[in-house]
Amino acid sequence: MTATTSERAVPACDPLARIDLLEATSLAELTTDAALMTRTDRKYVVPMAALPEVVAALQALDPDLRVLEIDGLRRHRYDSTYLDTPELEAYWRAARGRRHRFKVRARHYLDSGAAFTEVKTRGTRGSTVKARIPRGGSAAAVVPCGLSAEDDAFVGDELDGAGLAHVDVTALVPTLRTGYTRTTLWLPTSGARVTIDLDLVWSLPGGGGTARVPGLAVVETKSPGARSGVDRRLWSQGHRPVRISKYGTGLALLHPDLPAHRWNRVRARHLEPHLTYSQTQEPA
Repeated sequence: MTATTSERAVPACDPLARIDLLEATSLAELTTDAALMTRTDRKYVVPMAALPEVVAALQALDPDLRVLEIDGLRRHRYDSTYLDTPELEAYWRAARGRRHRFKVRARHYLDSGAAFTEVKTRGTRGSTVKARIPRGGSAAAVVPCGLSAEDDAFVGDELDGAGLAHVDVTALVPTLRTGYTRTTLWLPTSGARVTIDLDLVWSLPGGGGTARVPGLAVVETKSPGARSGVDRRLWSQGHRPVRISKYGTGLALLHPDLPAHRWNRVRARHLEPHLTYSQTQEPA
C-alpha cells in the first residue's frame, strides 16, 4: 500500500525534507501574487539542524504554506556575480550604513538557465527595492564579463532614480561571485515569502580565495509590511535578525584588508566557527 503525502515520514537526515510534504506553487503564481519587488527584508543565520522546527513553525502560522516548484525541483541553484566601482563604492556605502546604497549583480538561475541583471536600492523606511531585466546571450555571458550597453542604460536609470546618479555604470567591474541552493516558501495568507539558502560559497572572479559555511542556512523573510507574523515566529524560537550581506560579508571575508564594521558580529558569532577557506583558480 502506498503512503499518502500526509502519511509519509520525514527523513531525519534531511533538514529540509519537510518541504517535500508541502503543496507546490508555480513561479507564475508566485510572481503574480507575491513578487514583492518592494519589501522589508530580514535575515537570520540558522543552524541547519534547526530548519525542521522553522518550517514547522511557518506551517503552523499558515497551514496553506507552499513551496516554489519549477520543473519538479524545490531546491534551486543560484550563481551571482556582483559588480562594483573600482573604488568599491557599493561596498563602502553598505559598510558605513549610508541611506543611499546599491547592489548590482548578474544572476544566473542554473537549473532553468534564466539570467537577469538586477539592481537593489533602498526605498522609504529601509525597504528594499529590486528591479531586473533579462540578460541576453549565452549563459556564459552572466559572469564575469561585465555589463552590456542595454544593461548600462537599465542600471543607470535605476541608480538615477535612487539618488545615485553620480555612479559611473560604465566603470562597474565584477568583484565577487556567490553560489548557493535556495528553497522559497510562500505564505498566501499574509503574502510573505521566506527563502532558505544552503551551501553558500563566496569566490573572487577570475580565481583566488573561496569561503564556505557548511552547516548553516541563511533564512530571509520578505514581507510587504514592516513587521510580519513570520518574523515573530522566528523570534519566538530564539532566532534574531542579523546584519549579513552576501556581497558585503563575502567581500570582507575574502579581502581581510577591508573593514567589516557592520558584519563583525555575525562573522564572529555565527560564521567563523563554520568557515572553511580554499584557493581556487577559474579557467581563463
